[in-house]
Amino acid sequence: MTLTCDFCGRRAEDAEDAEGAEGAETLTWSTSVENGRQRRYCDVCSRRNLRSMEGKLDSEFW
Repeated sequence: MTLTCDFCGRRAEDAEDAEGAEGAETLTWSTSVENGRQRRYCDVCSRRNLRSMEGKLDSEFW
């Protein structure tokens, strides 16, 4: 299954290493559920938008 970043459109297969291995790269991706829909974000988008993601968390997590 190819994962696609819901923010920038990057696909996990685009980030394969030189040996063609995939799977380990997506361990750094973030997952969220928004309006009942599961969304995935690549590591780059996750880092760039971390402040926004934290702001959406319920206060009970802090």
